[in-house]
Order: sequence, then C-alpha cells, then structure tokens
Amino acid sequence: MKNKGQEGPLELPAYQCSLCQDRGLIIRDGRAYRCRCMQQKAWQNRLRAANLAPQLSRYTFQNFDLKYYSRTLNDELTGTTYYESARRCLEAARRFVATYRQETRGRGLFIFGPVGSGKTFLAAAIANALTAAGREVLFTVVPDLLDAIRATYDRRPQDGSQTELELIDTARKVAVLILDDLGAHNYTDWTCNKIYSLINYRLINELPTVVTSNLDLKALEDYLGERTTSRLVQLCQSYHLPVAEDIRCVISREGVTKK
Repeated sequence: MKNKGQEGPLELPAYQCSLCQDRGLIIRDGRAYRCRCMQQKAWQNRLRAANLAPQLSRYTFQNFDLKYYSRTLNDELTGTTYYESARRCLEAARRFVATYRQETRGRGLFIFGPVGSGKTFLAAAIANALTAAGREVLFTVVPDLLDAIRATYDRRPQDGSQTELELIDTARKVAVLILDDLGAHNYTDWTCNKIYSLINYRLINELPTVVTSNLDLKALEDYLGERTTSRLVQLCQSYHLPVAEDIRCVISREGVTKK
C-alpha cells in the first residue's frame, strides 16, 4: 500500500514518432538530421494541397497495367494497336514527370479517350510522382472547379471562404496544373470564358498543364469554341488512350471471378 502523498511512477508521454519524440530532428554524433516522420508529414501536406482524393493518391505508374489494352485492335487515330497507343501515352506521362521535376516552363499533355480508359489514373500518377518529388501540384476535376467558383457567389465576403479570384488565381499560377474530365458538359458562355481564361494564362506563361477528356480536340471545340481548343493545341501535346471496354468493369468482373 502506498503511503499518503506517495506518487506512483511517472507515465512517459505518448509520442507519434518514437525516433525523434515528435521533435522532427534526430541528433547523431553531434549533428542534427531531419526525421523521416517529417518527410512523411511534408508529403501528406503536399497531397492535401494537390487536392488528391485518397483513392487517387494510390495511383502510380507502376500499377498502371497495360494488359487492359488490346494488342490486336487497331487505333485509327495513331495507326497502331490499342496497346501501343497506351504504351506511348504512359511513356509520355513518365517523361512529363522527369522533365518537370526540375523544369518550370514547357508544354503539357492532353490525354483523351473513352470513359474508363485510364486517363484519370495516369493523371493522378503524374500528380503523385511530382508531389513525391516536392513539386507544387493542383489536381482538379473541371466540373468540381466550376461548381466551386459558382458557390463563391452565394457567400458573404466576410465568411472566410475563398473568393472567385482566389480560386481561379490558384489554378492559374500553380506550378503544375492537372485538369481532369474536360468533357461534354453543359457549358455556358460563363463557363467557357472561365476555362479560356485559365488555359490562356497558362499558355502565355508556359506553365506545365495536364488535361484529360473523353473527347478529342475537334469534338471539344463544339463545346468550348475554337479559341480555347486552339490554345489547348499550343499548350499540350495530344495522346490518345483507346480501350475496348471500360477498365473498371473489367476489373469488377475479375474480382467476382476470383471470389
């Protein structure tokens, strides 16, 4: 039994990182080293800043599987097989990452193909690779970006939320911008002008940009107009990503078969 006033053993604090005890630094031989937990936190912060959803943050070039692209079906746009078109697209994405790990100016990528062909997967893999390399990236789905801009009109200026100018300015000036799903939406003059302004700014300033769409540039012109698509041609090199069937449906069937 403890004597009155006798204290029990002191409890050690619970640290999230036992290596550095949450200090962020490890001292060895009189020198300070940055703990790997800080590198992990920095990477997680960059992922949040990049606007990558949890599922998208797991996409990498290593798990982009070319087996879903036919080696026999012919891609009329490129004159090669679906497999070869996909391989070229993958290699272009890898080159983009290799280039913009260091470079800050240059041409981007326009990746187009049917629904479920892997466009978003490749775009997210680019974002993840550049984020891991410490580059500033913003991944945004075009309809979501436009909805976010519209929503600013319903807010009071003093509520602390981002303004329209802040949202657009972020997308305009970010080091690497990824615009996912620039497709066949219900575009108005207002939305067309916003997209034109964004693409034109990045073209003028030679800022690397990746755009995905389920439409080719000619079809996209019917929705966005010639002035926007002509700037996309200058801003990005086009790559077709063809597939015979929605890859998500194929993977879903494979999962059922394995059970």
